[in-house]
Amino acid sequence: MPEMAQRSGQEDPERYLFVDRAVVYNPACQADWTAKKLVWVPSERHGFEAASIREERGEEVLVELAENGKKALVNKDDIQKMNPPKFSKVEDMAELTCLNEASVLHNLKDRYYSGLIYTYSGLFCVVINPYKNLPIYSENIIEMYRGKKRHEMPPHIYAISESAYRCMLQDREDQSILCTGESGAGKTENTKKVIQYLAHVASSHKGRKDHNIPPESPKAVKLQNGILFYGELERQLLQANPILESFGNAKTVKNDNSSRFGKFIRINFDVTGYIVGANIETYLLEKSRAIRQAKDERTFHIFYQLLAGAGEHLRSDLLLEGFNNYRFLSNGNITIPGQQDKDNFQETMEAMHIMSFSHDEILSMLKVVSAVLQFGNIVFKKERNTDQASMPENTAAQKLCHLLGMNVMEFTRAILSPRIKVGRDYVQKAQTKEQADFAVEALAKATYERLFRWLVHRINKALDRTKRQGASFIGILDIAGFEIFQLNSFEQLCINYTNEKLQQLFNHTMFILEQEEYQREGIEWSFIDFGLDLQPCIDLIERPANPPGVLALLDEECWFPKATDKTFVDKLVQEQGTHTKFQKPRQLKDKADFCIIHYAGRVDYKADEWLMKNMDPLNDNVATLLHQSTDKFVAELWKDEIQNFQRASFYDVSSLHESPGEVDRIVGLDQVAGMNETAFGATYKTKKGMFRTVGQLYKESLTKLMATLRNTNPNFVRCIIPNHEKRAGKLEPHLVLDQLRCNGVLEGIRICRQGFPNRIVFQEFRQRYEILTPSAIPKGFMDGKQACERMIRALELDPNLYRIGQSKIFFRTGVLAHLEEERDLKITDIIIYFQSVCRGYLARKAFAKKQQQLSALKVLQRNCAAYLKLRHWQWWRLFTKVKPLLQVTRQEEEMQAKDEELVKVKERQVKVENELVEMERKHQQLLEEKNILAEQLQAETELFAEAEEMRARLVAKKQELEEILHDLESRVEEEEERNQSLQNEKKKMQSHIQDLEEQLDEEEAARQKLQLEKVTAEAKIKKMEEDILLLEDQNSKFLKEKKLLEDRVSEMTSQLAEEEEKAKNLGKVKNKQEMMMVDLEERLKKEEKTRQELEKAKRKLDGETTDLQDQIAELQAQIEELKIQLAKKEEELQAVLARGDEEVAQKNNALKQVRELQAQLAELQEDLESEKAARNKAEKLKRDLSEELEALKTELEDTLDTTAAQQELRTKREQEVAELKKAIDDETRNHESQIQEMRQRHGTALEEISEQLEQAKRVKTNLEKNKQTLESDNKELASEVKSLQQTKSESEHKRKKLEAQLQEFMARFSEGEKVKGELSDRSHKLQAELDNVSALLEDAEKKGIKLAKDASSLESQLQDTQELLQEETRQKLNLSSCIRQLEEEKNSLLEQQEEEEEARRNLEKQLATLQAQLVETKKKLEDDVGTLEGLEEVKRKLQKDMEGVSQKLEEKVIAYDKLEKTKNRLQQELDDLMVDLDHQRQIVSNLEKKQKKFDQMLAEEKTISARYAEERDRAEAEAREKDTKALSMARALDEALEAKEEFERLNKQLRAEMEDLMSSKDDVGKNVHELEKSKRTLEQQVEEMRTQLEELEDELQATEDAKLRLEVNMQAMKAQFDRDLQARDEQNEEKKRALVKQVREMEAELEDERKQRALAVAAKKKLEMDLKDMEAQIEAANKARDEAIKQLRKLQAQMKDYQRELEEARTSRDEIFAQSKENEKKLKSLEAEILQLQEDLASSERARRHAEQERDELADEISNSASGKAALLDEKRRLEARIAQLEEELEEEQSNMELLNDRFRKTTMQVDTLNTELTGERSAAQKSENARQQLERQNKELKAKLQELEGSIKSKFKASIAALEAKIIQLEEQLEQEAKERAAANKIVRRTEKKLKEVFMQVEDERRHADQYKEQMEKANLRMKQLKRQLEEAEEEATRANASRRKLQRELDDATEASEGLSREVNTLKNRLRRGGPISFSSSRSGRRQLQVEGEFSDDDAESKASDLNENQPAHAE
Repeated sequence: MPEMAQRSGQEDPERYLFVDRAVVYNPACQADWTAKKLVWVPSERHGFEAASIREERGEEVLVELAENGKKALVNKDDIQKMNPPKFSKVEDMAELTCLNEASVLHNLKDRYYSGLIYTYSGLFCVVINPYKNLPIYSENIIEMYRGKKRHEMPPHIYAISESAYRCMLQDREDQSILCTGESGAGKTENTKKVIQYLAHVASSHKGRKDHNIPPESPKAVKLQNGILFYGELERQLLQANPILESFGNAKTVKNDNSSRFGKFIRINFDVTGYIVGANIETYLLEKSRAIRQAKDERTFHIFYQLLAGAGEHLRSDLLLEGFNNYRFLSNGNITIPGQQDKDNFQETMEAMHIMSFSHDEILSMLKVVSAVLQFGNIVFKKERNTDQASMPENTAAQKLCHLLGMNVMEFTRAILSPRIKVGRDYVQKAQTKEQADFAVEALAKATYERLFRWLVHRINKALDRTKRQGASFIGILDIAGFEIFQLNSFEQLCINYTNEKLQQLFNHTMFILEQEEYQREGIEWSFIDFGLDLQPCIDLIERPANPPGVLALLDEECWFPKATDKTFVDKLVQEQGTHTKFQKPRQLKDKADFCIIHYAGRVDYKADEWLMKNMDPLNDNVATLLHQSTDKFVAELWKDEIQNFQRASFYDVSSLHESPGEVDRIVGLDQVAGMNETAFGATYKTKKGMFRTVGQLYKESLTKLMATLRNTNPNFVRCIIPNHEKRAGKLEPHLVLDQLRCNGVLEGIRICRQGFPNRIVFQEFRQRYEILTPSAIPKGFMDGKQACERMIRALELDPNLYRIGQSKIFFRTGVLAHLEEERDLKITDIIIYFQSVCRGYLARKAFAKKQQQLSALKVLQRNCAAYLKLRHWQWWRLFTKVKPLLQVTRQEEEMQAKDEELVKVKERQVKVENELVEMERKHQQLLEEKNILAEQLQAETELFAEAEEMRARLVAKKQELEEILHDLESRVEEEEERNQSLQNEKKKMQSHIQDLEEQLDEEEAARQKLQLEKVTAEAKIKKMEEDILLLEDQNSKFLKEKKLLEDRVSEMTSQLAEEEEKAKNLGKVKNKQEMMMVDLEERLKKEEKTRQELEKAKRKLDGETTDLQDQIAELQAQIEELKIQLAKKEEELQAVLARGDEEVAQKNNALKQVRELQAQLAELQEDLESEKAARNKAEKLKRDLSEELEALKTELEDTLDTTAAQQELRTKREQEVAELKKAIDDETRNHESQIQEMRQRHGTALEEISEQLEQAKRVKTNLEKNKQTLESDNKELASEVKSLQQTKSESEHKRKKLEAQLQEFMARFSEGEKVKGELSDRSHKLQAELDNVSALLEDAEKKGIKLAKDASSLESQLQDTQELLQEETRQKLNLSSCIRQLEEEKNSLLEQQEEEEEARRNLEKQLATLQAQLVETKKKLEDDVGTLEGLEEVKRKLQKDMEGVSQKLEEKVIAYDKLEKTKNRLQQELDDLMVDLDHQRQIVSNLEKKQKKFDQMLAEEKTISARYAEERDRAEAEAREKDTKALSMARALDEALEAKEEFERLNKQLRAEMEDLMSSKDDVGKNVHELEKSKRTLEQQVEEMRTQLEELEDELQATEDAKLRLEVNMQAMKAQFDRDLQARDEQNEEKKRALVKQVREMEAELEDERKQRALAVAAKKKLEMDLKDMEAQIEAANKARDEAIKQLRKLQAQMKDYQRELEEARTSRDEIFAQSKENEKKLKSLEAEILQLQEDLASSERARRHAEQERDELADEISNSASGKAALLDEKRRLEARIAQLEEELEEEQSNMELLNDRFRKTTMQVDTLNTELTGERSAAQKSENARQQLERQNKELKAKLQELEGSIKSKFKASIAALEAKIIQLEEQLEQEAKERAAANKIVRRTEKKLKEVFMQVEDERRHADQYKEQMEKANLRMKQLKRQLEEAEEEATRANASRRKLQRELDDATEASEGLSREVNTLKNRLRRGGPISFSSSRSGRRQLQVEGEFSDDDAESKASDLNENQPAHAE
């Protein structure tokens, strides 16, 4: 495909190969398909649209479109079935169950939009051009497909190649791959991919060594896709393609690299499967593209490559011109986007070298290409009076003949008046303009076609390896696909005929494969050979007879001279009118002449110029000239052997509109020795010498191709173009459908539909469709075939719809879709049934529940009604009261039960006593542990307070460290950037120094060259002066010679006029003789008739002859005497002629006209031979002319007198001719000697002028080189500026990214701190009140610490700013000194000013950074205040259980570990940065010191943090242990209290029972003693419990003591906190005072800066004045430059005039030489004619009548000679006049030479002045160099200062340094440019203008900077105000902190009051306990729990008190 190259692997190639089956097997799509009954409906826009059937109305159907929901009526026949979603994006479209056009188009469209361009369709592989690069052609993909079968991998061209290669190796059968398609569909690219794959898989270098071939060089050849091959043969095979593409490919509207020919590449393999050779055959070259192209199209690539890529030497050799100078390049130079013709030309040349083309072969090929272009430049014009064509200018013809090795005169004669054979004779026929144009175009096309055939032959010769013969081959056919246009011509007929044959081959192979498949499976089927379907159409085209086809009738019409295209069409309609595949035009208005119904559709053909295209006429005269060319290559091209090659040239469109009878000659009439029989047998043989037409030749080549393809196993690839816009991802449905029809894909689908295309394996069929026949297959094992048969029987399918094979079941189209529908319906029924069962079950369950509820309600209602009835009934009341008394009867039983219960209670009491003992023991242990825990708690609280303080410090230090880290990271990044910039600057400086050194060397070399040139110029001036003197002498001589030459020219013109008259008379004589010849031939015919009569008369005259014999003897004697005299005269004439011949030969040795004379001599000899034959016949008839003998006798006497007079006249004229010849010879010799002298003088003058011109050219080239170098320097500088801007933008982008990352890190850190705060808050909730107080204290401390840190950070920032200000003041002092120096030197002023500007910019940046830092600190303070308030709120809210606290403590530990990890990671990054800093320490010394300090600080902080971490871990572990102990104690207490409560309950129950027993009537006395005993025991137990309670109260007192201690500690802590706060307040006030002082100092420094700025403004004004002076100087320089440019232009115009005059003189001299040559030719021809006439005279004096005729002719000759003398004299006069004109022109040239010499002197003077200016400029350059050295010193000083500044400012001056150095470099370059500009006067003005622009830009920049400084001052004032505001805010924050401290004190007081209230409550509780009242225990940790003995103190009261307490506490806290 046009751009189907490999991508660099960025995308996943499997995405463009494999289908995502998860998307395909989507159950939702399947359900949608079944529910809507989706079908395909025709659409104008989309081809087909999806729609659902709504209603059927007879023949029409109402459908609803799926896309927009519109309804439409469609005919039933137009609806096409849709495949189930299972078949979506199927890889082989033959597997589709509904095979129709819509399904095929939809499948291709889906795959194409998913990036899948390859799809199988049965035997076809359909490829759609993606118009973009896909990563599916790499070496990995080749390896993926290597060795795999076709069905194992997704569709690909590699799969087709692999299957062909494997079949060739396994079956030993030749393979072929047929690639067809439209132009731009990707045929050529796919053939390339096939060759690439085969070259990779079967290259001979990989697996073995070939002994017959010498070892190849191990160099790898890199192909387009990055694959490496090493074999020479593979290299050549792959490099053959670029050569063929350059000569055979062109840009069309559809395709930028369209193959305009078909090719069949045969790759031969040996037995082991390695490539051993290749052969290429070509078809259908569109040679008409060489002479004309359509709009926006190009001819073949080689023409553009040659014109764009040829060097100067090659252009001169090939006589190349510009693109627009060639008529055959119709559209000029059209470029191809993304390609360079120059680079492609180099690649083509490299490919030719790889193909072992010799240099001579390449040069001769390119000559032929140039000659084809020159053919188009030959222009013919129509003469005024006649239609005859003429060539007004033959320069193009001369160039053409020079390139092709022909004679110009012969070529023009062959074109304008070719010799045509009429009968047995040749006649010269004048050509019209149209005929001549057609002949030239036909020659150009034929020449290019022969060149292309020779190229293919040469490539085949290179690829042929005769030493290793191939066992088998793979053929790749790349040919155009079926074409259907509105009107189709002869070319489309040939293409469509080819595609019909190829489609027949496909159908035949498909039939064979189907037949084999059906036989293998044992299926009964009536076999149809689908190839026979196309036979009628093929017969219509190629049938030879009975009736003849289209091609045969066309060949037959070509035989008849009067045949036209109309007669051909009429005959075709007459012969084939009844054929089924042939149609006549339907209407008279139709443009088409006839129609043929192909397999792809109906095609209309227009038969215009078919006869001309079939005959392909060619000018035979030019063909013979080309065959006889002096160039061996051209002669070989036009050899008979090459002519006998196939001449199938299509796409020709000739512009000739005439009948074939007027054609010059048909080259198709070649003599062919022997031809084989065609495919139709002996009935259609081509006989020897038979007329060979284009149709016949193409038919033969096609039959050969089809024979080879039939012997191979074909593989079919069909390429499709998706749209004509070359856009990726767009597919036009109608275009694709048309191509599918033309490519035969739909034809293949039609064949599939007739068979059983859908095949399924038994197992898959059973698994998928068993649901349709559930009871057909019994349980257990069953063979697959039997199971399928049973299923089919159960489905009741028509037997015609299926066949059951051995391993598969075959279905017709649409059956599987029907089964899928049935299956979906079945599944839906099953699912509906399942859903109904589930819903019924759920409904029944709900109903049963409702019934149970109903019955329960009824029972409740019944009971309620019964109760309401019985409620007021007296008996019921009695019953309810008596029922409890019924137990009295069972008192004994109850007593027994009570006794048993007492026993059990006693046992329990024993157990409880034992447990009590254990509990007491445990209680003592717990008390001890409690004391220990209390002590530990105190220690832990202290440790915890310390740990919290440590943690706060650690957090603060962590923040500081992180800030330092961020600062360091930013500093490191800035240092890295600055380091990079410094390194770049270093490199620039080094490169600049090298450039300066090189420039110095170049200047020295240029100076030496200039000195040498000066010496040579002076010597040349002297020579020129001497030459001028010599020329003046020569001029005087020339003037004298001019007069002599004028006389001679006049004589020569007269002689020439006489000779021209003679030539005219001789031409008339010749015409008369030709007329005589015609008359004689007519007489011959008459005399043959009268011969018999004469023979009869002869017998009568025999008697009379005897009498006349005596008289005849006397006459014969006289005749013999006359003959002797004539012989003498003839000998004399021959001697004279021999002398003339010798002289002519001497003249013609210098001229190359031998061939013309030979051709003329051959023609004259033929005429002589014809005349001699005629005269011999006349002598034979002499015997028969006896009747005229008497007349001869009487006339003999008269002739004697006349012959004597004629002899005298002849002798006189011969003498005169001899004298004239001698005079002419003398004059010609003198003239030649004079001409030679003139030539020598003119040559010397020309040489001198050419030397001067060459010198001027050299100077010009040197200047141009200098200009180019300067321009390249400018470009490099511009590129450097761009790269710096890019790096700047990249660094800014990186900075933004880093800032974003910093923000993210800060957010994460804040989140981590929040998590930490929450965890710490939760950890503090172990002791509510104490923790609150301690937390408040710690928060206050944190605030103080943060305020201190903020103050310290502000101090550090102020110190930094002070340092920056001090450094800036230093810089300003340095800059002021620099300004003073700059006032002395103007150039340095600009630099220093820029430095000041950059410094001020840096100040702005520093102020901005300070402001940003202050804003950040303010934000941090605000954030900290917010976080403090949030923490206080969180502490108030969060008071939860101990277990949650412990879990959250663990989470805190995990979070802290994470933070530790991040800290470690940051530490690692810091270490890496430290390594980088170590590398940079060599450059930056100040950084090392600070870095060491920072390292020490880091180490200290690390040790401190490690110590704090260890302490924290220890504290956390101790806290956990104490928490666990406290929990265990609390649990034990709770358990004891619960046991106590249980005992009290038991006591209450026993007391109740005792009272009941006492109230009972019977047996009271018996049980009194027992009850008293039990009462005593219980009282003892109560006393024991009381003792336990007292012990618990003691423990409570101990806890209260501990609480008091804690309160004391709290008061002490509070006092310390107050002291610390006061100390911090004092420190803050001191820092505030220091900040105020620093602000005042900053203001003072700002005032100093303002003063310095005023000084800088004054300096700036001075600079502006200097600038104005410079501008005035520049204007003066501009004026001087303008004057110099005007003088230069004048000189150039004069030089051009001289050159024109020289060229005119040369052309006139050439014309004179040409005229003299023509005169000599005429003389020679006249002399030859004189010889012939003399021979005629000698032979014709045998008879009387002939003697008379000869006498008349001699008289005519005498008269002609007289007129010839006159003509010669006229010619002589004309020549003399011409010589006079030439002498005048010479005088003018001499005068011009004098003017030139004067101008030359002036130029030498100007050169001298320029040299003086050069010296001045050099001195100025030396001064500038000194200034540059001073600048470099200053630069070094500035660098040292910069290094000092870098320690503090770091990367802030980076941009300023870069700008300063860049401007220094620019100024240095400007200085150097000025030196060079003054050396080259043409370029001074441009440079000065550039400088002016730069100065203006600088002035504007300074103005901008001034404005910026004002803005900066305003910003600084605003910043000062902001700083003051921030100070005020800090003071306010301090007051707020004091207020918060006071609040904390109040809260402490409230807490103490609350604790006192609590102690009072405890005392009251103790008193109550002692009194025996209700007991209530309260603890500060877990709320309040109460034990009640009596009901006086209720739960509600306790809860209300607790709530009151809880409400009071937060109020106090607030």
